[in-house]
Amino acid sequence: MGSLSEERIKNILDSADVNYSYRLAKELETIRSNPVLGYRSAGSQAEHEAGELIFERMKEAGFANVRKDKIDVDSWEFKRAVIKAGACGAERELQLGAYQTNFVTEGYESVQIVDAGKGTLEDYEELERLGISVEGKLVMAEINQREEWWINFPVYQAKLKGAKGFIAVQAGGYGEVAENALNAQDIAGPSDAPAFSISRADAQFLRDCMQDDKKRECTVLFDAYTKVMPGAETYNIVGEIPGENPDRMILLSGHYDSYFSGFQDDNTAVSMLIEIGRMLIKSDYKPRNTIVLCAMAAEEWGVINSKYDWSTGAYEEVFTVHPEWKGKVIADLNFELPAFAHGNKDYVRSTYEYRNFFRKILREYPGDLHEAYPDGVGTKAPIQTWSDDFSVAISGIPSTVNEFAGGKFMESHYHSQYDSDEFYDEKVYLFHHKLYAYILLRLDNLNVAPVDFTIVCDELLHRFDREICEDREAADEFIQAVTDLKVEAQRVNAVIEGRNYPQDMSAGGDDTYGSENEGRMTRNEDDARIEAELLKAFALAQDTLVTLNWQDDVLFPYETAMNDGVFLGKAVDALSAEKDAERPLVRIKNALNWIYRIDNNQYAFKFERAVYEYFTGYVLNQPRERLKWGYGRIIHHENLYDVVRSLIDRLNADDETADISRELEVLTEARARQQRYLTLDVKNTTQYVKEITEIIHNCLY
Repeated sequence: MGSLSEERIKNILDSADVNYSYRLAKELETIRSNPVLGYRSAGSQAEHEAGELIFERMKEAGFANVRKDKIDVDSWEFKRAVIKAGACGAERELQLGAYQTNFVTEGYESVQIVDAGKGTLEDYEELERLGISVEGKLVMAEINQREEWWINFPVYQAKLKGAKGFIAVQAGGYGEVAENALNAQDIAGPSDAPAFSISRADAQFLRDCMQDDKKRECTVLFDAYTKVMPGAETYNIVGEIPGENPDRMILLSGHYDSYFSGFQDDNTAVSMLIEIGRMLIKSDYKPRNTIVLCAMAAEEWGVINSKYDWSTGAYEEVFTVHPEWKGKVIADLNFELPAFAHGNKDYVRSTYEYRNFFRKILREYPGDLHEAYPDGVGTKAPIQTWSDDFSVAISGIPSTVNEFAGGKFMESHYHSQYDSDEFYDEKVYLFHHKLYAYILLRLDNLNVAPVDFTIVCDELLHRFDREICEDREAADEFIQAVTDLKVEAQRVNAVIEGRNYPQDMSAGGDDTYGSENEGRMTRNEDDARIEAELLKAFALAQDTLVTLNWQDDVLFPYETAMNDGVFLGKAVDALSAEKDAERPLVRIKNALNWIYRIDNNQYAFKFERAVYEYFTGYVLNQPRERLKWGYGRIIHHENLYDVVRSLIDRLNADDETADISRELEVLTEARARQQRYLTLDVKNTTQYVKEITEIIHNCLY
């Protein structure tokens, strides 16, 4: 690979000690807030203790400048949540999980639990018909957060109904591994709406305790301590391996907060990043660039009452503590759940701009890509919002993560007490140590960061449908601008290729950077100038071309209006369909199926207006410090609550003569509005693309 011989590379990779990594991951397991279930949450005493352990292990490994970067978070301490209940004279003690909310008792207190079905408005209306009040009681309800709605909606609905708290029963989506599985996620809501989780088996036991189907409630003893404290602090733990160029860095990251014992998520990741650093030190490798190793706090949660309440530690590290890293860090290698195979094929997921680089790296990897995965290793893009690498990427640092979100593990074991070493795969873990150490070595020996805009251009064009944009002139100008950017990017790529991979560079033998690096082109001022422009262009692309939808998917700016315009058009067509003119109820059902795909309107028909508006307003109307990485990235929201409720009321009335002209008018106006937004977004995106093109054009002169 140029400055390192194959033998030198092999020696470094073979120095991986997964036994060390495994032991450290298990050691982290012992530090917990809840003595029975685990948990190591943002700003908690357990998180601080785990940070101290990582701090000491980094110093022992020989890293330089080991430090604690203080970050501001809202902290959460969960010590216990236990129910004592009895059925047929048999008392049982039930362990509950918790969410980031406030509920503290003075020992066991008597409380009533009401079975509220799925916790929707309709369920509460049924309880009212049965004469059952939830005022001052705990509400238990089933949720499926993957296929239906997030827990914050039924929790807040319960609060509005006067409930003392909410107990979630996973009815699918997560925690599917066993009937006794508990699950935990971020709450994405206010801390004064208490929430807990219970296993399906224990929920059934409580139902058995209830007197009869109509009663649907029972009295239990409940002892809990879950407390959220705003304005606290915690620490990201940072160590370095100094390089010849201290102002040019490569970042390794993983988070050390966790739900339950967190063996896979994310103890093994923190252990792996430390061991990769140890591999370099043990092999006496002298990096060209400073290697920064960062164990991130507060990834699972860290800010009250925000849709974007996770990845707080990473966001604060790169936006508040070290904003100067932008333009200096050429890559972040983030790790998530690296000791388990999430399928037959592995993937390196990265920002668009690094995907071609990783394709090249995988082709040249000296080991066997099928060693741990039958179908080998591929690449994916873009970065997703699930993990810390998204926060790092939008700060202007090109980022990557080992793909972890696509396998069955995420639906079954993830964020449950079954995230343990029972599912440890040493072969996979060792493979990831070697693969990402190799990637690190390759990055370290580049003269210019491999920022490549060609895939961005391909995706910009692939996702854009010219026929949908009614302003054809704006559409054509956008297509031309993206085409011009790709041409310019290809020219720059040729220059970068020559600077990173000069001919015959493999003949240099076992040399590293500096005096040993006689066999390769030395990085010079022109390389630094080109790289600065490329990273500037990358940062601009992150600021202008990355938006989100309400499901936290990453979109280009024009996609929201383009997609919503299509869905609105389908809804309008459904309501006005002549072939079903004599069957308005069919038309209404078809229209609703399209409306539910627009923004967050799929929730409108299940919860009362105050719930829908609360979780809409807190996205659109909160300041940056509350929304963090999601701030300003959701655009052009369409509030169709009234239309949805009106159409559902007509369905429930089973009135074939229903007049739906007003609903049709509202949807038609909304479609026209989204078309105007689309034109605006296409024009703005065109301007952004031209600005990026101008920046990378400067690389050539």
